Amino acid sequence: MPFADLGLSDELLRAVSEAGYDEPTPIQAQAIPSVLMMRDIVGVAQTGTGKTASFVLPMIDILAQGRSRARMPRSLILEPTRELAAQVAENFEKYGKYHKLSMALLIGGVSMGDQVKALERGVDVLIATPGRLMDLFGRGNILLTGCSMLVIDEADRMLDMGFIPDIEEICSKLPKQRQTLLFSATMPPPIKKLADKFLDNPKQVEVSRPASTSLNITQWLVPVASTGHAKRERLRELLGQEEVANAIIFCNRKTTVRELNKSLKQHGYRAGEIHGDMEQSARIAELDRFKRGDINILVASDVAARGLDIKGVSHVFNFDAPWHPDDYVHRIGRTGRAGATGTAYTLIASEDAENIQHIEKLTGQQIPRLTQAAPEREEPADRPPPRRERTTRARPADPRVQEAPRPRRPEARAAEAAPAPRAAERVRRDDPRGRPRRDHQADDGPDNGWNGPVPDFLSAKLTTP
Repeated sequence: MPFADLGLSDELLRAVSEAGYDEPTPIQAQAIPSVLMMRDIVGVAQTGTGKTASFVLPMIDILAQGRSRARMPRSLILEPTRELAAQVAENFEKYGKYHKLSMALLIGGVSMGDQVKALERGVDVLIATPGRLMDLFGRGNILLTGCSMLVIDEADRMLDMGFIPDIEEICSKLPKQRQTLLFSATMPPPIKKLADKFLDNPKQVEVSRPASTSLNITQWLVPVASTGHAKRERLRELLGQEEVANAIIFCNRKTTVRELNKSLKQHGYRAGEIHGDMEQSARIAELDRFKRGDINILVASDVAARGLDIKGVSHVFNFDAPWHPDDYVHRIGRTGRAGATGTAYTLIASEDAENIQHIEKLTGQQIPRLTQAAPEREEPADRPPPRRERTTRARPADPRVQEAPRPRRPEARAAEAAPAPRAAERVRRDDPRGRPRRDHQADDGPDNGWNGPVPDFLSAKLTTP
């Protein structure tokens, strides 16, 4: 089915064609006509199946008619992270270039003044994270009474980040007569409860079983030792495969992201990092470097696990097994997107057994274990040679020179002649702290109460009958 059969305008079809898309994905084919009919939607699909375009494309045509007013956005899209919000904004710019729609992006980490100025001019589309939106709403810079369309994207991620109470408050401030679209890769009970409360007779659009993984992704579990050195060494072996063109490596902690990125750079890899402690400008710059190919390895926390659409990612590595099973689905979904194939490796230690059980239970499949070492590849030319350990080699002995034996001290000769003391005599067990203690005078004869050999002025008295 081509995009032309979905009821989109000619201007929008032109923009979609120039973006390089001819046919919609299953979630797009089912959701777009219902959105154009002003139905509430609950969309459940695997990550990487095109959920963003499922609401961006029909929203552009719906908002083409009408005009915006100051501080009263006509539509609102809620995203859990800054990166996702910025990505949705890029989609609106790409697909809406033949429509005269105004847009504002409300995210943290950037100047609030510019955002307030954009709201005062009036916007058709407001893309925001809940925290910044609630902040500006509390300051009186936003009125939501004119918002006729609400999109809650990555709803399960909103749940994980604790945004559900904010979303409920935002929904209570919107007009009751509105169109609401909710999209998610998984559908846990709290999200279903949210949908039942704020959506009016929604149409369920589900193109795959919730929390299932893409069939285009080859998955492996890689047993490793729990030590950081062993995990990093095994990771470098896997990165050495010829088919690894670029990769995203996920870690559970931000400190691990920094340490692993530093280690990879020291071994000559073109690596970068992204995590929640970085400034927003630095995070965007690092993502752009990865998209351009300036770096081919991106070490990331779960801030990059949801919704980021980076084309051509060949591999995903879970340096740490994710704590939440849903995160596994989203992490490996960064590869194998838009019909492409990909590979995902998860390094697991003995303490990860329970996490893996939860992941396999959620996805309904057993992930195969990889025990064979990955093939090695030649070191790139720009990689520095490995550091050689300095060793001291013994000089060969000259047969013409015979060393005279070193003279031994009298006490050494006496010690050799004396029988070896028994272990019970060498170590005392009467330490009040409960641990063995060396008895320095045990080798000098029987225990005489002194903390060493018997003094000369007493030895004569002790031997006198």
